Amino acid sequence: MGWGMPTRAAPPATPSRVQALYELCKRTFPSPSSVAASSSSSSPPPDHAVCAISSLMDTITPVDVGLRADNLEDGRGFGFFGSNFLKDSSRAARWAQPINYLHVYECDAFSIGIFCLPTSAVIPLHDHPGMTVLSKLLYGSMHVKSYDWVEPAVLASGKPVRLGKLHADDVLNAPCPTAVLYPQSGGNIHCFTSVKSCAVLDVIAPPYSESSGRVCTYFHDYPFSSFSAAGHAKVVHGPDNYAWLEALNAPVNINMRPGMYTGPNVQEHLP
Repeated sequence: MGWGMPTRAAPPATPSRVQALYELCKRTFPSPSSVAASSSSSSPPPDHAVCAISSLMDTITPVDVGLRADNLEDGRGFGFFGSNFLKDSSRAARWAQPINYLHVYECDAFSIGIFCLPTSAVIPLHDHPGMTVLSKLLYGSMHVKSYDWVEPAVLASGKPVRLGKLHADDVLNAPCPTAVLYPQSGGNIHCFTSVKSCAVLDVIAPPYSESSGRVCTYFHDYPFSSFSAAGHAKVVHGPDNYAWLEALNAPVNINMRPGMYTGPNVQEHLP
């Protein structure tokens, strides 16, 4: 190349999959404040929009988010559960390995984060009020148990429990498709138990917010045979497909700490 000749511009860098996920979520999930006056403010996005995010998450690997299964680092950032989630958790045994939460991004419309669970760790049964949640198992193996409320509500005679219908009771092994839950379907109330060390990438829309009434509630599940339904409620798929769920008022014992996210940073776009 001769002197004075213009140099060829380098091709633009390909956005990371994390950046692509952020941009797709930004287009899909409106800010709750912008739809507060709409009657459909609590409705999930259209199926095609959720499928687009799910398909993108299916392509994300541990390397894409800076993860190695054998090297989880300490760090900063409380993630979507926030300091209240950690504050309300009782102190766990000193020998127990903690769950790490890696905060990737959060705004009032959605959050992106990663749970890293050591073997046999448990995230107890909890709900996602008014939320759409997409979960991608990045590596490892975990047991998932989930319920949705029976509608109209079925209560037990003289007991503070409500009937839930079993949605899933399975062991997932990576790689596997992204799971999606909705405000009233898809297993909105769920718990995780790691069979092997694993990590889960979560997109939650909108995030938990105490001021907006989206508070995480924990539950204990009882077999259907434990109580009798008030009135004349009947189950149509067999008692093993149902359980009584009791909201827990006492602090829940979760050994969780914030971790350092080391993957690609999200580049926010100004409105």
